[in-house]
Amino acid sequence: MHASIKSAEFGLFTAPAYTLSREDSTHPLLLVCEHASRFIPAALDDLGLDHAAAREHIAWDIGALALAEHLAEALGATLLAANYSRLLIDLNRPPHAPDSIPLSSEIYPIPGNRHLDDAAREYRRECLFNPFHARLQSLIDQRLGQGRPVRVVGVHSFTPVFHGQPRTLEVGVLFGKSEDYAQRLIDGLRQQPLKVAGNEPYKINPLGDMTVPVHGDARGLESVLIEVRNDLLRAPEDIRRWVGYLAPLL
Repeated sequence: MHASIKSAEFGLFTAPAYTLSREDSTHPLLLVCEHASRFIPAALDDLGLDHAAAREHIAWDIGALALAEHLAEALGATLLAANYSRLLIDLNRPPHAPDSIPLSSEIYPIPGNRHLDDAAREYRRECLFNPFHARLQSLIDQRLGQGRPVRVVGVHSFTPVFHGQPRTLEVGVLFGKSEDYAQRLIDGLRQQPLKVAGNEPYKINPLGDMTVPVHGDARGLESVLIEVRNDLLRAPEDIRRWVGYLAPLL
């Protein structure tokens, strides 16, 4: 499949691009965790980052996979989760987006991405980006073909300090066209002692996002991203608490 792409990274991405759980679930919810992993093949030397930075939030959404896995278990829902770091290629960015393969993230330059040629960029797309989105599309196609309802929900986390500024928000619901679905989630979360907002700490950008605009809005499906502040996802009891908040609403 990739033999015609002459990249210096050829053969490095031997692990599957994603993990799929509960493929045959009949629950309408499709959970997606695009930033689930901080894995970078050893040969790439953490893309030149120091040990601490390569394990921080720039490389993945801390706690998001644990939350997504426990939500999937609680609901019996399907979960598609990435197996590689977003620093290699961001699965929630279209390939043409400037930060699809980031040259920097917050205060950190990413040396290993600075001098990539077109072959290396295409190889990462072919190995990591395309399989993930093809699988998500096929899951949706299959369910719609069976006349089943589908909702697409991305599970993310955000850092409590961004460019030196503390964030007091605890959970955000990001949406494009699914305002009614998002508002139901927001209203439900506001029944809890939480600091909640819609389209914060980020907004969905049709030119800069993938999951909601492409797999949700463009197909007329209810679709949102859930963003939980990552210091609230550090312990097992934290994960259980958020599952209790979110599972009845999703």
